[in-house]
Amino acid sequence: MTESFSTLRVNANRMHDSFIHLALIGATGDGGVSRVTFSEAHLAARNWLRTEIENSGLEFHMDGAGNHSALLACNNKNAPTILLGSHLDSVPNGGRFDGALGVVAALEVLRTVKENRIKLGVKLEAIDFTDEEGTLVGLLGSAALAGRLHPEALKNPRGGREDLIAGMNRAGLSEAGIFKAARSKGSLAGYLELHIEQGKRLERAGFNIGVVTAIVGIRSYRLSFIGRADHAGSTLMEDRLDAGLGASAFTLAAREIVMRDFPNCVVNIGKMDFAPGVFNIVPLRVDVSLEFRSPDADQFAELDGALIECAKLEAERFRLDLRIEFLGGHAPSAMSENMQQAFMNSCDTLGLTHMSLVSGAIHDAQSLNGICPIGMIFVPSVDGASHAPRELTKWEDCVNGANILLQIALTLGSG
Repeated sequence: MTESFSTLRVNANRMHDSFIHLALIGATGDGGVSRVTFSEAHLAARNWLRTEIENSGLEFHMDGAGNHSALLACNNKNAPTILLGSHLDSVPNGGRFDGALGVVAALEVLRTVKENRIKLGVKLEAIDFTDEEGTLVGLLGSAALAGRLHPEALKNPRGGREDLIAGMNRAGLSEAGIFKAARSKGSLAGYLELHIEQGKRLERAGFNIGVVTAIVGIRSYRLSFIGRADHAGSTLMEDRLDAGLGASAFTLAAREIVMRDFPNCVVNIGKMDFAPGVFNIVPLRVDVSLEFRSPDADQFAELDGALIECAKLEAERFRLDLRIEFLGGHAPSAMSENMQQAFMNSCDTLGLTHMSLVSGAIHDAQSLNGICPIGMIFVPSVDGASHAPRELTKWEDCVNGANILLQIALTLGSG
């Protein structure tokens, strides 16, 4: 890194103005935003982004998957591209920082490079990926760009086929066009993302920057514990085939397994559906929504086996049948070691403290794993809050993250 690069900083005031204007779009009145994918607010935010890009003298581009980008060319038209970005869609009644900070910071990096007339050996692209939060599909835009979007994801989307088609129509997209968004592997030199941590580790440790080492893998199952419906008053406790007991015992046992044997992993039972679901009938069936996450592929497989075996044992213990339905997931994604080291070097150059962290949430970077080198950094979340209106990151930390993103883009682009 040249000395002139090491002293270059983003325009913090301009970036703040952009962030505040964006936060007004879909504002919920309690400090949060609601910009679910292809909603009126989401499309308005994307129109705002396009205006910002064009007013900055950058080239605007939208691909077939609806990904919105700012482009900054270089002298070599055949040079690869460094992608920087995140997403503007949010969960319902979410926070202002999740995703949006990464897009605003990426745009500010391109503005800074352009106005300082820095000539790099790569193209820069600040991108807003479509549907990262999974309102409709999940990682739709990044998976399409990476050529990894499966047709089944559009045929049976998690948000429902009807809502997906309606949203695509509002956004002017087609299924055929979405699959044309794929980039060739050699066209990308790397992907960089700045994101809020969405947890308390950085805040508790007092560090400025979290250098992400991996993004967890995630798997989901529907486990159905099936017993027998009986009168809740006249059936003796020892005679019952109570599906609720198996589901509840499994929930507690799953927590113990993870805390005891898989300390770097998490498990969640997010939903239980009881049938027939009334006060005076012993539960015939309980459908359990199981999700678990791990940063390591081997550990992921071991955890999968341990949890499924636990479910079988608890079903047997209470004399129940068990049905297992795999609902899908993502494999763990390791960040590029070179990217991690480059981030740490930039932190040292800027005098920012850093620590290595695993991301417990999924991000668009996962889609690009194996397509190009990927790297992520986190900035602290106040009280770890995220996906809620109280989500907050101090502006100084936001600027620190943007300056690290700038330094990495300059380092990689001039290398």
